[in-house]
Amino acid sequence: MSNQPADSSSIVRLSVGGKKFSTTVDTLTQREPDSMLAAMFSGRHVLCQDPDEGYVFVDRDGKHFRHILNWLRDGVIPILSDSAYSELLREAEYYQLLGLVDGIHSVVSKKREEDKDELDSELTRTDIIKCIQSERVRFRGVNLAGLDLSKLDLSFVDFSYACLKNVFFSRANLQCAKFRDVDAEGSIFHNATLRECEFTGANLRSALLAGANLQSANLQDACLIECSFCGADLRSAHLQTADLTNANLEGANLEGANLKGAKLSKANLTGANLQRAYLRHVDLRETHLEGAKLDGANLLGAIR
Repeated sequence: MSNQPADSSSIVRLSVGGKKFSTTVDTLTQREPDSMLAAMFSGRHVLCQDPDEGYVFVDRDGKHFRHILNWLRDGVIPILSDSAYSELLREAEYYQLLGLVDGIHSVVSKKREEDKDELDSELTRTDIIKCIQSERVRFRGVNLAGLDLSKLDLSFVDFSYACLKNVFFSRANLQCAKFRDVDAEGSIFHNATLRECEFTGANLRSALLAGANLQSANLQDACLIECSFCGADLRSAHLQTADLTNANLEGANLEGANLKGAKLSKANLTGANLQRAYLRHVDLRETHLEGAKLDGANLLGAIR
């Protein structure tokens, strides 16, 4: 255990989820000086090191950590599949590498623009912007697959029954929008405002909703398999009978949320706030609840 500042050129050994890496303090601190990694090796924090081999252990999946290091060394965004970009984005957000987060968004947006013809969207981003200037907007049943709709004000828009596969909604204002029975598999809602949205029956499989504001949103009967809700605000959200199998809700705020009948098999709720959440008869046997807050939660009949 050490909190001594290291020489910028000194070698650092990291064990990330069991995968071992070697780099320098300079690499970890120079490109992203405000990141978690830079803070770890600033000398201000106590680090847990293996006494024999000197590895600093980081409790994260090491699958994409080489891309993290390559970014810090050279500022290079790797060429990956859409699903791998979602995984790398999750890691970049965890380590607070804001430059890498923006770079991934830029690459994904450009890639989807290039693939737009293949996705055969009926409208363009420009068409959407023109439409939302009108008083009441409805895109019910429209194919918008692959569009970049990031940072737009789409509040109260009705997208019900639309094809929204791989749509980029990052940082968009979607308050009170309707997504009833949409197919939004693989879409990105990173840091989007989704307060009081309706997602009843929606397919959001593998969607990225990290950091999104979903207060009082209705996600009843939604397919949320393998979704990422890391750090999302789900206070008072309606998740009855939603399928959250393998979903990642690490650090999410689910205070007062209703999860009656929800499927949580292998879901990650590490550090989640479940105070006063409704979890009656929910099967929690394979759910990761390390550090979760369950004060006042209704766990009557829950299986743990």
